[in-house]
Amino acid sequence: MKECQANLKSDDHTSRSSTNSLFTIRTVRYGECQKNQAANVGGYAVDGCREFIPCADEGSNGALTCAACGCHRNFHRREVETEVVSDCSSSSSNCCR
Repeated sequence: MKECQANLKSDDHTSRSSTNSLFTIRTVRYGECQKNQAANVGGYAVDGCREFIPCADEGSNGALTCAACGCHRNFHRREVETEVVSDCSSSSSNCCR
């Protein structure tokens, strides 16, 4: 599955110390294709493409086209996984309370 990762630094959410920072890590994956191939005849049928595979490297024209089914990336189901991580610059064990 095509996987993108974005690291976003948020404001300090603790009042104990300015050395604690929270980071939100979002991993975006694109799953199966949901394009209705039979929409023009009034039906519903998907092509069975199970994951988005880009035709070219990120940043190029083919990066948004699926190599498996030829659809645009927007037709593939988007899955976002969010993880919040605390980064402590202190070596003490109680810095992240």
